[in-house]
Amino acid sequence: MWRWLWWLLMLPAVALSAEPRLQLALPQGQENQLLILSQNQQLAQQPLPATLTTPLGSIWKLLVYAYLVDTQQHEPEYTCNGSQPQEEVYCCEPGQKIGRDRALVQSCGLYFSPQRLQLDPQQWASYWQRQQSPAWLQDLAQLQPAKRVSVAELLAVLATLPGQQQARNLLLEVLLPPDGKLVGALGSRLRIKTWSWHDEQDPEQRQGGFAGWLMDGTPLWGQAPGTSKTVLQNYASVLNNVLPQAQPVDPLGCVVVNMFDRYPIVAVRRSGEPTPVEPGALRGRYQVEFSNGNFQAIESLGELFLRMDSGRLTLTARLDREEYVARVLQREAAAQPAEAAKALAVAIRTYLLQNAARAGECLLIADSSASQRVAPEPATAAARAIAAWSADLVLAGAPVTYHLDQAGSNRLSWQQAVSQAQQGMRYDAILAHAYPRANLGRWDRPEALCQAIPEAEAWLVTQQKRWREALDIQPGYTPVGQFTVCRLLSGKPHVDRMYSRIYVRDLYSLQDRLDLAHEYLHLAFAAHPSGQDEEFVEQLARHLLLE
Repeated sequence: MWRWLWWLLMLPAVALSAEPRLQLALPQGQENQLLILSQNQQLAQQPLPATLTTPLGSIWKLLVYAYLVDTQQHEPEYTCNGSQPQEEVYCCEPGQKIGRDRALVQSCGLYFSPQRLQLDPQQWASYWQRQQSPAWLQDLAQLQPAKRVSVAELLAVLATLPGQQQARNLLLEVLLPPDGKLVGALGSRLRIKTWSWHDEQDPEQRQGGFAGWLMDGTPLWGQAPGTSKTVLQNYASVLNNVLPQAQPVDPLGCVVVNMFDRYPIVAVRRSGEPTPVEPGALRGRYQVEFSNGNFQAIESLGELFLRMDSGRLTLTARLDREEYVARVLQREAAAQPAEAAKALAVAIRTYLLQNAARAGECLLIADSSASQRVAPEPATAAARAIAAWSADLVLAGAPVTYHLDQAGSNRLSWQQAVSQAQQGMRYDAILAHAYPRANLGRWDRPEALCQAIPEAEAWLVTQQKRWREALDIQPGYTPVGQFTVCRLLSGKPHVDRMYSRIYVRDLYSLQDRLDLAHEYLHLAFAAHPSGQDEEFVEQLARHLLLE
């Protein structure tokens, strides 16, 4: 049995293709590796074959994006006019416009068309020659979805791609669709452009995947049967398990912290020495003496500064943003259980974004129980790993606070989060419970996806009481105590079960109220087969409103 298993793990990727598998290529150590993954585990690993190729699919759009960024182009936005509906569905509604960043996230090929952008083939070739890029990238005519290129060459291109930092920041949004499933499983670890194309062996079948980076700039590529959307959904869990831990390496903003803001400092001494140190940068271990007679041990790697300000000693810390998040997590709670810690890290980062002042290029915030307490020492590896897993993620749509043991409106309780994590809740579900009106977003673009309709919520609360007798007799009915009604901007009315949100257009017409009742019933019967029966739900909604 063990000999057979060892033999299976040594098989090359092509031999494992009898069942759907994800091929994942990325550098490990001194060479590129190819990992073969099922939806549950890693099956094999081998050096990346030089002969392995991939269709460019939509990756060509990322290459054009990088060129536009690095050459500081100022191309016009693309206007959707309805003439190419199959392509414009990835861009915008007729009459609307789309810009460069949004076009990359939504994979709007019409925006990046070399003809529209009037890209000069010779200038394109010269630019990529200077980048020492492969011949296929220097030829603008080869920049087609069907073009097959070496995976090894693609990884090398991604490793040095111009405009990479801007692209990595932006591509976090690929994991941030309204349902939140991908960012819930993967955090902010992947910064990727997705692609789909025809299977090389069977044009009737689709293959999909992604190419891009980890947050630290490590390039990677993946491919499996299906579309890009289904590939990510099917393999998100195993990707989270096999991807290497990475820390952000790009500048993520600085935070200046007024340490011990409410406690006057008498002196700072090196550990074991009686003489106070002079103001300046601190390196090593110290003891801080406060005017109330208490002492506090601190440690600095040069990020702590002792100053004399108007006759008063002050201690400030200048930290990278994610180091700040990790230190607050370490001081306020713990890095375990992991899902509770991830939820709190997002809350900490959001609180910083919502409440910090500006100090030049940095954010300024006090180390205080009235805001957030900061560990006066470097964060542990465990706290840094939690912060890095969710780097750049914040909540949008609600003010964020948290407390050790008291939950409340838009207030996360750490003790409750620990209990929820121990019951198997994922961090995004914990956040949805604490902040029902908020959704996960990007630090530099925190978009609220829910425009609440309070009058619709009030109407539905009133109707719940009137409908109680008719609904209590229905098998599987469970009253929904906490929900949010959001304004639907496009598409059909629907529910988001994780966030207990109902998306409808309005309240004032009979159809609006039917939609609201219909979607509420989907929530109320979510744990019963009736909740998936559209005919049952529609008939019951009409009975409640019209009879």
